[in-house]
Amino acid sequence: MRGGMAASSERIVLGPLVAAVDQGTSSTRFLVFNAKTAELLSHHQVEIKQSFPKEGWVEEDPKEILQSVYECMDRTCEKLTQLNIDISNIKAIGVTNQRETTLVWDKETGEPLYNAIVWLDLRTQSTVERLINKTPGRNKNHLKHKTGLPISTYFSAVKLRWLMDNVPEVHKAVLSHRAMFGTVDSWIIWCLTGGKKGGVHCTDVTNASRTMLFNIHTLAWDPDLCKYFDIPMEILPSVRSSSEIYGLMKSGSLTGIPISGCLGDQSAALVGQMCFQDGQAKNTYGTGCFLLRNTGTKPVMSDHGLLTTVAYKLGRDKPAFYALEGSVAIAGAVVRWLKDNLGIIHADTDLEKLAAAVGTSYGCYFVPAFSGLYAPYWEPSARGIICGLTQFTNRSHLAFAALEAVCFQVRELMDAMNQDSGIPLSQLQVDGGMTSNRLLMQLQADILCIPVVKPSMPETTALGAAMAAGAAEGVSVWSLSPEDLTEVTSEKFDPQINPEESEFRYARWKKAVQKSMNWETTEPLSNGSEEPSIFCSVPLGFYILGSMFMLIGAKYIAGLK
Repeated sequence: MRGGMAASSERIVLGPLVAAVDQGTSSTRFLVFNAKTAELLSHHQVEIKQSFPKEGWVEEDPKEILQSVYECMDRTCEKLTQLNIDISNIKAIGVTNQRETTLVWDKETGEPLYNAIVWLDLRTQSTVERLINKTPGRNKNHLKHKTGLPISTYFSAVKLRWLMDNVPEVHKAVLSHRAMFGTVDSWIIWCLTGGKKGGVHCTDVTNASRTMLFNIHTLAWDPDLCKYFDIPMEILPSVRSSSEIYGLMKSGSLTGIPISGCLGDQSAALVGQMCFQDGQAKNTYGTGCFLLRNTGTKPVMSDHGLLTTVAYKLGRDKPAFYALEGSVAIAGAVVRWLKDNLGIIHADTDLEKLAAAVGTSYGCYFVPAFSGLYAPYWEPSARGIICGLTQFTNRSHLAFAALEAVCFQVRELMDAMNQDSGIPLSQLQVDGGMTSNRLLMQLQADILCIPVVKPSMPETTALGAAMAAGAAEGVSVWSLSPEDLTEVTSEKFDPQINPEESEFRYARWKKAVQKSMNWETTEPLSNGSEEPSIFCSVPLGFYILGSMFMLIGAKYIAGLK
């Protein structure tokens, strides 16, 4: 009886709750927070399958993504009920998502017309090269003044162009005005708010700013950019702020609850880390690695290979804030590769133990450029390499080199950001799944030569989406006033090696990066076979033929003797 009373009184104390859908590249989560204390009360997670139909292609099933959202919602609600927490206290839902990943669906049937093309996907490399070759001076930054982005395989516009050119169902749907384009947030919100029966087709400014179709100054789809990629504007979602009521849940146990927050995952993490001041920064270790620095209400263009992106716009009448962003394609994905492709670990957690067993890479350097190199190089022709191998090198050294690779990539981002801003970061706030690896966090502090600060509650991405949803007009259960924000408890990792050693290792890494460049080309092979013939080079052909004749002649003369 007393236990029942305790649970009942706890339920009253909790007050309003806010939930968040966190749909990432490798998994989907649904999390519920206390709006007054930011405490995480319950969550559920489901892994997402990735398919690799061809080399460099990365796809996910839109229906599986949606099903995972529903499953996470149902299981979290069950867990809350078991904890005797009343789910009717959930006042709003926020959505945060893997950015740039591109979907097209039929608005009349509600069916996806192709798999989601994931942000990491490289199939558009030839399209990108063709676009860059058409620009004055073959300049990949030709659209940067409007978009803040280089022309790259990373962003949605080229993926959408590929779908329209190569998938007949998409082409037909566009011509018959049935097609809807969206990033993952748009797909989820459209489906949750009714789908083909009146679903809301929208996105927010942060996700829109990753498409290469959005003008980050006017905060609207840009007709000239759409014309450049030959994409009809009618298939695009409406662009909203990151914090407002978009629509209501139309099914399940959370029917009627407003969806009122939407942020791309890296923007959500910036909000969740409370980086609301100009100059504050955070780094998220997920599938990739993303360092964002708030630059205030004016977009700052980078001279050192960083992106300019919309950080957040927390209300229809609130100003947009911008960020400089350093993006690395492969961070946590390297752990998955070591596990699934090489089989040197059986679980993600094994990597730390394996690397800690040796405490050094023993001169082995790993550049995981599986999807080319992103910031600060933007070099799609790069491919992954492991160098510095000796007979002494074993799998533990490779595991250590993989962790170091993540840290070196972050160091490159931080160097670029410090050069752009002129004010070096004195410490780095971090979050994301990989931050549970304590060896990685210590290595990061050693390689950056500054302290690394990790919040005790690592789910900052979901927290940011929940904050935006709870603060929305018409919901207003979460205050974003500085005096009302809860103090975050954190753990600090201080550098433990001398800067000279750190600089030596970093210089070796930079040397390895140079060797990974210009590896792949999409130029057609001249003889139509898989491998180019050695005779396709005329001088080389003459040289080889000449050498053959000389050898035959020498043999003939020797025979005469």
